[in-house]
Amino acid sequence: MGSFFVILIHMYDIITIGTATRDVFIKSPLFTNVHDPKHLKKLGFLDGDATCFMPGAKVEIAAPIFATGGGATNTATTFARMGLKSAIIGKIGADDGGERVLAECKAEGIASRIITDKKLSTAYSVILVPLAGERTILTHRGASDKLKPADISRASAKTRWIYIVPGNIPYPTIMHAVNVFSKQGSMIALNPSKHVVEKGLRALKPLLVKIDVLIMNREEAATMTGIAYDRIDAILAAITSAFGGIVAVTDGAHGAFIMDRERRYDCGVFPKKALSDATGAGDAYGSGFVSSLIHTQKTKKGAFPEDAIREAIRVAAANSASVVEHVGAKHGILTREAVLRNPRWKKLPIKVSPLK
Repeated sequence: MGSFFVILIHMYDIITIGTATRDVFIKSPLFTNVHDPKHLKKLGFLDGDATCFMPGAKVEIAAPIFATGGGATNTATTFARMGLKSAIIGKIGADDGGERVLAECKAEGIASRIITDKKLSTAYSVILVPLAGERTILTHRGASDKLKPADISRASAKTRWIYIVPGNIPYPTIMHAVNVFSKQGSMIALNPSKHVVEKGLRALKPLLVKIDVLIMNREEAATMTGIAYDRIDAILAAITSAFGGIVAVTDGAHGAFIMDRERRYDCGVFPKKALSDATGAGDAYGSGFVSSLIHTQKTKKGAFPEDAIREAIRVAAANSASVVEHVGAKHGILTREAVLRNPRWKKLPIKVSPLK
């Protein structure tokens, strides 16, 4: 009697690549956000804001809240809750923080392709949360920024998309990941961090030509282009002239700017019930946006029509608004059912104009 073998190709919808951290959130009424563009911009605060508390004092805090975070785990959680088969590539230490990261991935249904390094500690962040305004993150990078090209090759798998949230992962590792997955035909979304955007548009060209969706905040966009933060139209024009994919530039409470090959979308925000903590808002927006593109994608490497972009913006804005109403980067992440059925997320102001 004959025999045969069936070969199964392990295919994910999306793999996230980036950081995984253990987080503690510290909230206090004694953390004060100061807006003073005249003086703070001279000190390197691009938007003129800073978080302050009294030096030399014992500062009273609320009960600390422990969680896991990092761009790769935050975004993978969105993708999993949106019904996508998701995996994560990152690096952790052999410690309690690493165990917490792995346990949370398992609980969310995220496949772990995370590498454990016994010589390193898991990344750790302390997030200072004022009663109002933006939070400040104190971070120990630990194992998270020690991901190497060989680690990517070892952990890679077949996937329709990848989403890179690099933190301080070395640029050669980022470039290697893009090369590995672009060769297998995966679509690539990149949310570049500070050390990446500081290279500038010209230096990043070999990377950007292989990216399908580029997501960053307004400050990162200003840094990448070398154009002043308040010149948003010039920033957007510079990016679109150098990059042919979809661009999303988030602008905090003011919304976001999205550009495809044909149109610019000036996007509003959903009203928030309360602003508890902005940690993970950018991750929630970017992953919400890409999750919707995956669900509406009709061709392997095709352009997305206007209605698909509009729907992606709506999902992104809803996910981000929900996240900032909770302490921690994951508690408010929405499921696909919640986005589709909750009337709160139905209408979002979006102004569409043709690109010149």
